[in-house]
Amino acid sequence: MSNSEQLEQIRNGNGFIAALDQSGGSTPKALRQYGVTEDAYANDDEMFDQIHQMRTRIVKAPAFNGDKVIGAILFEKTMDREMDGVPSGKFIWEDSGVVPFLKIDKGLEAEADGVQLMKHIDGLDALLKRGVEKGMFGTKMRSVINAASASGIAANVAQQFDLGRQIMGHGLVPIIEPEINITIADKADAEAILLVELTKQLDALPEGKNVMLKLTLPEVANLYHPLVNHPRVMRVVALSGGYSRAEANARLSKNTGVIASFSRALTEGLSAQQTDAEFNELIAATIDSIYQASVAG
Repeated sequence: MSNSEQLEQIRNGNGFIAALDQSGGSTPKALRQYGVTEDAYANDDEMFDQIHQMRTRIVKAPAFNGDKVIGAILFEKTMDREMDGVPSGKFIWEDSGVVPFLKIDKGLEAEADGVQLMKHIDGLDALLKRGVEKGMFGTKMRSVINAASASGIAANVAQQFDLGRQIMGHGLVPIIEPEINITIADKADAEAILLVELTKQLDALPEGKNVMLKLTLPEVANLYHPLVNHPRVMRVVALSGGYSRAEANARLSKNTGVIASFSRALTEGLSAQQTDAEFNELIAATIDSIYQASVAG
């Protein structure tokens, strides 16, 4: 387990978890939204240089600190890089007081039975070992639910917890993320099924084994409140899932005990063309708005 100060911050800290974990597939879109078009880089290495510059700029903003941002999820290539000559995970903890997590999933399988499971993660034990060596507190992995299929959702959640047990074996805290697609017509039904399946898996965990949950903001406010209070749950966080920042914040504020873990909603409006003063002013206002929604309940 990571140090007690980090553990206390994640369990009880006021604030939210920043998702800075866009991977290869989502990086071009994230860069376009930041004002960096495809003609600004010639290959993947240059693309990842650009996204690392964006992430470093966010992390070094004065408002990005443990007072309101209690944790941050990093892409593997971010973990392996440096910020100001310091390994990224170490930098965000020692410079900003923000607890580092590592995104470990490698994309999604094709949809089957209403869900998209995670692809097999080659070399997972080696990656987890490296994460421990580089100071990661925990991990995050995403799968997707596209329909209110009881059997599909059960398989989705089972896969998440199977990997979660492997992750806990390395002393890391897994963030389990079975995302529900916000556009589906039977979203509320899928959420009700998901609550049942998550509860079954949590009840089966032995004492001393704790996870975090990252869930789509529900149609019924406080639907997931029983999970917030579950003895095997360290924290419940919410993804923005395509909602605008305003809508995500509004929905989040109605869910007691749930905090944000936003990605696109966090970077909304940021631009490479902004001056540092403009950038820092906007990210400060963004962080404050997400923080207020996270502590509203």
